[in-house]
Amino acid sequence: MTEEAKTGEPQILSVVGPGEGETIVLGTTRMRVLEDGSRTGHRLAIAESVLAPHTQGPPQHRHGLHDEGFHILSGTVRFTVGDEDHDATAGTLVMVPPGTPHTFANVTDQPAVMLSTFTPDLYVLYFRDLQEALADGRPLTPQADIDAMSRYATEPATDRA
Repeated sequence: MTEEAKTGEPQILSVVGPGEGETIVLGTTRMRVLEDGSRTGHRLAIAESVLAPHTQGPPQHRHGLHDEGFHILSGTVRFTVGDEDHDATAGTLVMVPPGTPHTFANVTDQPAVMLSTFTPDLYVLYFRDLQEALADGRPLTPQADIDAMSRYATEPATDRA
């Protein structure tokens, strides 16, 4: 059954051109939200992120409700899953299913660009929350990050198992 048949509303093609989309700045990471889920029935969100050199990612965490995908477009992104590091270079796809402990960072001297998918779209709200916290002048402490994650079915992976 098509989405139009389910909702009674026609589906409209979505085109986001270069320089378009919502921009979210989180410290040394610049994210461009290409699809926030509003045009996919909240099944999928997509964002492009530029990680400056030596950018640390979030605390290692687990998502309870969504899959997260990362396609590396340029540079190298280090993914840590439990105690294992995986250096993903341009052309690499990393898929993280719910429950898998993970984090990522750019540990190199060059910027890295990755395209991320979130299915369903829930986690885009997390990034918006972080940007709002930073705009209010609050520091992005690990605890502030963990508090924001908890609102979106995500928890720290302190045991990393």
